[in-house]
Amino acid sequence: MKKAALRKGKMALVLAVILLACAVPAELYATTTQQQLEEEIKNKNELQGEINENNQAIGDLKDKEAALRADLKSLKEQLTEVSEKLEELEESIALKEQEIADTMEELERAKETEAWQYQCMVERIQYVYEQGETDYLELLFSIGSFSDFLNYSEYMTAIVEYDRKMLAEYEETRLLIEEKEAQLLAEKAELDEYKLAAEVEKSKIAGLISQAANRAAENSEFLAQAEADAAALEAEMRKTEENIEALKKKIEEEKRLSEAAANAAWRDISEVTFADGDLALLAAIIYCEAGGEPYAGKLAVGAVVINRLLSSKYPDTVLGVITQRKQFSPVGSGRFEVVLTAGRANADCYRAAEEAMSGVTNVGNCLYFRTPIEGLTGINIGGHVFY
Repeated sequence: MKKAALRKGKMALVLAVILLACAVPAELYATTTQQQLEEEIKNKNELQGEINENNQAIGDLKDKEAALRADLKSLKEQLTEVSEKLEELEESIALKEQEIADTMEELERAKETEAWQYQCMVERIQYVYEQGETDYLELLFSIGSFSDFLNYSEYMTAIVEYDRKMLAEYEETRLLIEEKEAQLLAEKAELDEYKLAAEVEKSKIAGLISQAANRAAENSEFLAQAEADAAALEAEMRKTEENIEALKKKIEEEKRLSEAAANAAWRDISEVTFADGDLALLAAIIYCEAGGEPYAGKLAVGAVVINRLLSSKYPDTVLGVITQRKQFSPVGSGRFEVVLTAGRANADCYRAAEEAMSGVTNVGNCLYFRTPIEGLTGINIGGHVFY
């Protein structure tokens, strides 16, 4: 009770000192080297996961690009084939149209010849009927002999037969030409249908080519972005690996300093005079660093602070040790000040602080602690390794 009253009575002075120490800009207080290393390793693992996902995406995009290029090539070949076919059809249609035009001219001439032949025959027949029997008898009597009569009769018969024959031939010729015209028109209609189908196919393929080209362009953009992301991730990975190596070297340096401190001059706990409020300071930092740890973990953190206090390599006050630049991250983050001001440290934290200030240690002369990492050996208590 007496200690509690003393703590309360001196708290204003302690807080003033702490606020003065924390008045240094926050960016000057980085996380501990161990925490930085842990964050960098975590970052590296996350980056590796992103790189693997990005590489998989790049592989998929390249496969898609190859497929799209193959499709585009195939479509262009189809378009060339259809275009050539369309040109052939247009040439065939042009030839067919010329053939139809020639046939129509031939048909027109045949019709004219047929009409002329028919008119000639009609005029000859009409002449015979119009002249009547008198002219016919006069013609017979004017013939000198019977043989002349027979010759004339045969001549007239031949003319009539010739007229009939020629009319039949002209009519047959006309019919053949009309059939040819009808066939040519049917063939042209069929060619027109083929041409229309080819034009539809050409338009369809052209549309597919446009779509495929757009997809290929879009895929190329995605691929370019993925490759740019890959380059950025690789650069970040290299930087992270460099940071990890630097932090590992720094930890090694800290271990060296710890060993050097162990071999340097150490005060005995009996030589230390604690200031008013040191118990509250130590309890608060124990709460910040090991509030969720078992009691042994809390005592170990308190022992590390006192070990530094006893070593000639570190400040010679509890306040100086706790607020030393870049040592305890809760100080830099402001959490330590909140815990101290609100009095959040619990009874176990105060008990561990009292034991540590009395010289009790369960970690020997260890001066550092962190969450365990591969390659770091020390005393493992709870979630920390002390070294």
